[in-house]
Amino acid sequence: MTYVVTVDTCIPEGTPEMDPLQRAGAVALIEDGFDSVRAVEGPDGVEVDVLDTIVAVHPGGALLKVVVDAPALELAEESVQALVDELLERSELLADWTIDRCEVELHPDLARQSLDAAEGPDAPPDDPAARKARHTGGPTTESTDGGYDAEAKTAAVRRQMLELADQLRSFSPAAFGVIEDEGQGEGEDAEKEGEGAGGDGGGTGVPPASARLAAGALVYAIDFLVDELFEDVQVLTQEEATVAECEGPLWHLERLPDRYALNYDARFSRRFLVTVIAMTTRFTDGSFQRLSCVAEELALRFLLSQATTTLELYGLLDDDVSAALEAFAGNVYEDMGHEWLYDDSMDGIGGIGAIQGIQGVDAAEGVDGIGGAVAGAAPGGVPVAFKAWFTPFNEGRYVHPSAAGEPEAAVQ
Repeated sequence: MTYVVTVDTCIPEGTPEMDPLQRAGAVALIEDGFDSVRAVEGPDGVEVDVLDTIVAVHPGGALLKVVVDAPALELAEESVQALVDELLERSELLADWTIDRCEVELHPDLARQSLDAAEGPDAPPDDPAARKARHTGGPTTESTDGGYDAEAKTAAVRRQMLELADQLRSFSPAAFGVIEDEGQGEGEDAEKEGEGAGGDGGGTGVPPASARLAAGALVYAIDFLVDELFEDVQVLTQEEATVAECEGPLWHLERLPDRYALNYDARFSRRFLVTVIAMTTRFTDGSFQRLSCVAEELALRFLLSQATTTLELYGLLDDDVSAALEAFAGNVYEDMGHEWLYDDSMDGIGGIGAIQGIQGVDAAEGVDGIGGAVAGAAPGGVPVAFKAWFTPFNEGRYVHPSAAGEPEAAVQ
């Protein structure tokens, strides 16, 4: 059976984060190592075939996806961990890196089917978190009676999000709606004053604590979003299908605008994944300035949705945190032109249907002044064709080379 094993590797603790040149070198070393391997000998001499690998390096390490053919999930995980251990040890520059996680992540729909089919005293627990912890042998968040403690899990996730907030280096609290007064920010009085802002007392901004939780939720969501998009790519690749034709479960890509679902194939999904990684890297390394293309506008939409869903899941999404995320979206988006893509009215009179009736005009190309920005819009309302979703809005914008559109698709 084919398994997608996720591996989180980190640079040594206390080591300065990698600069762009060091990250490029790390990618080359890891990819070269994988290229030299076709199979791994697992426990008891069982051979595990390595089918595909994807490497995404960030300032603090690398996220790896290793696709293997193995007889069992446990063998897949053990073999990939042994393989990555050996690859790191072979390289003098990566020998001190550590593996923080090596596991197969199950899609919730498939996991639920498995649970529904399970019977007997040895059936796994109903709660997904407890089930995953039991499978991996990791720590569980249990109550005193041995059950799953939802309140303890919520508190743990909240602490983790607050710790992660500092990694969103490109944005100050002001980006989340915090009003930073000159005399604020020092001492307990300033903290209390900030916590009161945005409440019923007529405050003028988002409380700093809520803004910090929102920032941490975005960083927390990045890992899940990237992991799940990796799996979407794998599903489309295996089925050799588009999102419209795909029969397997998808995490995110089916939430792209429906009208172009026949265009979302494996190549598109890889470009979209690279776009998400490039955008979130700029969010966390402090280099972000502006969204670069329509694909990044959609990527941010997905990230905000992932963060909101996670906050809701753990009961952490109150009015102030919602306001912080809304303020962030308002500050990062230059306009909401991409919302046209989700407007079903564009398929009717005056929209795409009307545009298709004009000789020589393709609705997917986008037409200025006719039916709005048909396939998304660059800042200022300039229409962008579907084939130019990955093309920079202008020369000052950055799009990763692996995702960039064809030269002829550039926006005029």
